[in-house]
Amino acid sequence: MSTQMLATSAADEQLVVTGKKKTELAVGTATGQLYLAFRLANEVYAIDILRIREIIEYNLPTSVPMMPASVRGVINLRGTVVPVIDLAIRFGRDATGVGKRTCFVIVEVEHAGAIHILGLMVDGVNAVMEISADSIEPPPAFGTRVNAEFIEGMARVDGRFVIILNIACTLSIEEMAAIKSVDAAL
Repeated sequence: MSTQMLATSAADEQLVVTGKKKTELAVGTATGQLYLAFRLANEVYAIDILRIREIIEYNLPTSVPMMPASVRGVINLRGTVVPVIDLAIRFGRDATGVGKRTCFVIVEVEHAGAIHILGLMVDGVNAVMEISADSIEPPPAFGTRVNAEFIEGMARVDGRFVIILNIACTLSIEEMAAIKSVDAAL
């Protein structure tokens, strides 16, 4: 199995997580695809690095009435209103608690021909990982806590599975419509 951690030390994680500056990450390698790994509860998930815009520290989102429970509110990102999605709630779990490593992973998602910028609230960012395509297994038909339609694949890293999310399928049509209504109202 060809999996390589590219940013694993606490110092590297600090560079990625702290501050509100955009994090510059290299996206091309000769041997595999890069993924951003993060934690939700006791599980490790990953998203294709090409979907990631930046990682910012947690600040209290402004709540917006009549949104789905997984939409925690909105944040101001350099003058842009960005909806914040709590992935734990989206996956049918309890809301993400706020800890010292809680942060927002800012992603780009395409829906109905438009690009939407969203903040994903996570327990903490682990690392940028390089995972070769032959190390990724297809999603199982059962046995995971996440509905299999959200899973792009499963990669084994250090004896544990990393669940690779298909971020475009992670949000429901109802949530995307609600997010679109937030964009239109502001």
